[in-house]
Amino acid sequence: MQRIAIVKLTAMGDIIHMMVVLEYIKKAYPQIIIDWVVEEAFAAVLEKNPYIDNILPLNLKSLKNDKMALFSELKKIRSYAKNQYDLVIDAQGLLKSAIVARLLGSRVAGFDKNSAREGIGAYFYHERFAISYALNKIDRNAMLVSKALDIMIVRQDILKKHAFLYHDNYQFDFLSSHRKNILLIISSSWESKNYPKEQFLELTRKFAAHYIIVWANEEEREKALFIKGHDEAVTVPDRLSLDALKSLISQVDLVIGNDTGPTHMAWGLNIPSITLFGPTPIEQSYQTAINVSLKSPSKVNPYKLNRHDFSIKEIPVEAIITKAKALLS
Repeated sequence: MQRIAIVKLTAMGDIIHMMVVLEYIKKAYPQIIIDWVVEEAFAAVLEKNPYIDNILPLNLKSLKNDKMALFSELKKIRSYAKNQYDLVIDAQGLLKSAIVARLLGSRVAGFDKNSAREGIGAYFYHERFAISYALNKIDRNAMLVSKALDIMIVRQDILKKHAFLYHDNYQFDFLSSHRKNILLIISSSWESKNYPKEQFLELTRKFAAHYIIVWANEEEREKALFIKGHDEAVTVPDRLSLDALKSLISQVDLVIGNDTGPTHMAWGLNIPSITLFGPTPIEQSYQTAINVSLKSPSKVNPYKLNRHDFSIKEIPVEAIITKAKALLS
């Protein structure tokens, strides 16, 4: 095995949950070349990782507004295929990722039709593995890679992982030198995954610390400014690049946020975190001594997520404070 490609296009949290396998692949095959195919919007998450030899960006999302972009994307994929991969692993499990993987190489591995998010994609693979979709996402990735590469990556190994998100070292003059710095991740891709801004505000008022809120778009900025408007001690910096965000997370004492990519960055950086779950399954996240989670009372079907489940608001602020005190003590 000399060269492989991993296809994991989106989203940020899923990419992070897949990246953990890289150090174990390199440990088993020290000379192997690992390329990663990703949506260009998330390429910065992968940058500077010493285990990735080449980041291969695509812009498949552009096809929604420009069908003619298909030809330029196909041209990119064909150019990447000239690398002559010994194996392509589709870790996404979607029809589009399966097609990309098949165009990349003559030997493709992925989840079987009952394990993939979109089972039809399995027909494009040469090797298909049954790994329940209901399992923890990180364990699923480890099992897929283990089976495809004939190696062994187990939970005990992953719990001892090295931090695997790399970045330039930024200096942030807003960080406090005398109070604990807590980063709040207040938004995500679904509104029902978001802990209410009023309850984040309650948290900042009840638990003394220096809070920082980051944002990626105007809607998120308005939420952040709402909290700051009622609590002047909260800091809302200018919009950060993904590289700067990784650096900031590596320097704070605790991250508290919704089930979304920036919150999962804390796990990838070995920084304490509290992840809040509502309509998504808590079982698909790792619980460690420093990375803990809280789940609303609702039951979640991992095969059919309910975007109208707003039960995350039922997580008591006091429960978050209890976890935060334990992690910061």
